Amino acid sequence: MKLINYFKSFLDNEVNLNSARITTLDDRTEIITDLLSESDKFKDNFIDVIPQGSYAHKTIIKPVKATHEFDADILLYLKEYPEWEAKDYVHELYQFFRDNSTYREKVSRKTRCVTIKYANDFHIDVVPFLERHGQKFVTNRHENNFELTDPEKYTEWLDERNRITKHHFVKVIRLIKYIRDYKQTFAIKSIILNTLVGEQVNDAALLEDENCYSDVPTTLYTVMKKLKAYVHDHEYMPTIADPGETGENFGDRWNQDGWAVFRTKMIYYSDKITEAYDETDKEKSLVKWQEIFGECFKKPKTKTEEQQNAASRSLVSYNNTEQQITELGFPLRINPIYKVRLTGRVNKKTGHRHYDLATQGNKVGRGRWITFTVTNVNIPQPYAIYWKTLNRGEHAIASNCIRGQINEGGVTHQEPTSFKGNHFVECYIVKDGICVAKDRQSVIIT
Repeated sequence: MKLINYFKSFLDNEVNLNSARITTLDDRTEIITDLLSESDKFKDNFIDVIPQGSYAHKTIIKPVKATHEFDADILLYLKEYPEWEAKDYVHELYQFFRDNSTYREKVSRKTRCVTIKYANDFHIDVVPFLERHGQKFVTNRHENNFELTDPEKYTEWLDERNRITKHHFVKVIRLIKYIRDYKQTFAIKSIILNTLVGEQVNDAALLEDENCYSDVPTTLYTVMKKLKAYVHDHEYMPTIADPGETGENFGDRWNQDGWAVFRTKMIYYSDKITEAYDETDKEKSLVKWQEIFGECFKKPKTKTEEQQNAASRSLVSYNNTEQQITELGFPLRINPIYKVRLTGRVNKKTGHRHYDLATQGNKVGRGRWITFTVTNVNIPQPYAIYWKTLNRGEHAIASNCIRGQINEGGVTHQEPTSFKGNHFVECYIVKDGICVAKDRQSVIIT
């Protein structure tokens, strides 16, 4: 059985990085950004600080064991220093933090980054990142060379996987990472895991079964079946090409022994997931899911318990004004043949650059404007476009500004970034009185 509510509770309580830690991480990143952008050493060449890796992809999970810690990568985007060699970027960044009394005892350096370790259970890797000769590079201080990369394109690729799966992909990644860290029966770098799982996601699956990504357990079941078939066909480690199209083979960071173990375990866990998903007896299904995730995968609290907990946390009241497209009289009948993509672009501001939200993990600071544009529509005219902006999070609730009303509009829509938190903008394509396609752009305001 799917046990959808069990999965939601498990993700919320055991897997997802809790909001307090995310807030702390965002705050530390903002402090580092201000420090670097205003420093004498970097301010003239400073372009931006960009989330990278699991921080950008929203796939960080809560440390499974008390001895574990989580980490976040950020890119220090700089104009090239003509007088510096590749090795100088990490060295100069390391020396900058060493000269600061706040960071002196917290900083260390690796091959491509400096690491700032905080007193709690996390650290931040700051990676020098620059554009030269029209391409983007990180620097390797040991080899003293520039390494071609395009993390923004990779992040955008993962975001597309998330949209195809109705925003369930990142949750599936978190669940598989939880299995990896909880079971410790296989080891794989997160970027390789994300790529291998992401390669199993495509629009064609929706044409075969329009419900294959309808919820988290179904998406997990679908993706793991495809991953099982893929690894089964590759006894020897395949080329794992960087979706950022740099030409890098992520397999160079791994070995055949690691692949062999991973291959065996993905076949095993896919079979276990299929057994749990197909089991029609609820209690038996729960036992099978617990064989995969452990006893923390359990019955969620009742609504009464959740309401009591919510009341004890906060007495703030607000108007929930969110509308659904069906409330406007338009039946929701998504046609998998029809496509639409919503692109959010952060407008240029003095001292900042403009960029597509998807390239930076949908993160943006306050005080900016975003232009949302409906693109890649293959639906024949005529049709109407409707828009919804939903604010979420403590700041929006405290200001009683949840919004969520649906209004007809054109191909573009603009919004300011006012409240910290996870928000989203949705567009709906209505043809002949029926909503046949929709898309969502996440907006994480820090």
